Amino acid sequence: MPIYFWAFAVALIVALLVMPAVILLAQKTGAMDAPNARKVHKKPIPRIGGLGIYAGFMASIIFVAIKFGLDGEQLQEIVGLVVSGSLIVALGLVDDYKNLPAKFKLAGQIVAAAVLVVVFGVRIDFVTDPFGDYLYLDRIAIPVTLFWLVGLTNTVNLIDGLDGLAAGVAAIASFTILLIALEQNFILVAVLTAALAGAAVGFLKYNFNPAEIFMGDTGSMFLGFMLAGISVTGAVKSVAAIALIVPIFALGLPILDTTFAIVRRVRGGVPIFKPDKGHLHHRLLSVGFTQRQAVLLMYVISALFGLSAIALTAVSSQVAVIILLVVVAAIIYGVRKLGIARPAN
Repeated sequence: MPIYFWAFAVALIVALLVMPAVILLAQKTGAMDAPNARKVHKKPIPRIGGLGIYAGFMASIIFVAIKFGLDGEQLQEIVGLVVSGSLIVALGLVDDYKNLPAKFKLAGQIVAAAVLVVVFGVRIDFVTDPFGDYLYLDRIAIPVTLFWLVGLTNTVNLIDGLDGLAAGVAAIASFTILLIALEQNFILVAVLTAALAGAAVGFLKYNFNPAEIFMGDTGSMFLGFMLAGISVTGAVKSVAAIALIVPIFALGLPILDTTFAIVRRVRGGVPIFKPDKGHLHHRLLSVGFTQRQAVLLMYVISALFGLSAIALTAVSSQVAVIILLVVVAAIIYGVRKLGIARPAN
């Protein structure tokens, strides 16, 4: 069996097996998410499910490293992702118990990202446009990569508002990057995304509506950070067609939801980090969708973004521009229809 199949299977099985223990741990230690006016659940739910996702991913990577071996450069990149990802998990775990201030969480995310970028040298050295022209970042490579890592960490974190939503969207994004990596023969990236997808899918067994456990910041920040880190690891960033537009499309839904949340809060004169009920999933619920219907619709939207990302790597520059224009037009229509850029009530 291919190495990426093993990576997916091990992560899936471990996540499925450890989740009952994580649920029990949360109940025993008080890591419970209480309902409030902004949230949609009606009773306290365990909220450190990210530990199961982390366990599945780590077990998969260790298994692959032992069974198949890794060369020096691959090992350095994986160690960098594991170390920085572990820092993110630790930060999220503390937040799930203590509800850290937003500024403190942001500082912790920057530190974890700096470890990956500065200590292990994983960074975005250049970007390309749809016409294949290269733009080398040089001195701004480090700040751009830090912004990318911290930004995507928070996009997945902010979309985690309905049962199964963040895990499903992250799994779809992982599968998208996996398929593109296989097409480009980037095996390390394929293995990493397969492991992440397996852990997310295993967690979904316990998180899909009605959820038995939430991933909490432990899981949402880990998924976002790992997707961001994997997308700039190895050669995925050198895809000649569009470079970072591929992972941007793969994570199009949470990126757009976060972008419009910022616009909405600025227009409403409220702090950017202040939670509201204006996210896409809130809007869908307000117009009559059930939780399951809203989540499944957002899965479809994420899958369409993923298919667009895959198409962008296989078509000419002219067709790629047409795809981009169609996607932008669809986004503008959806934003106007649902009003997600308007200040929330």
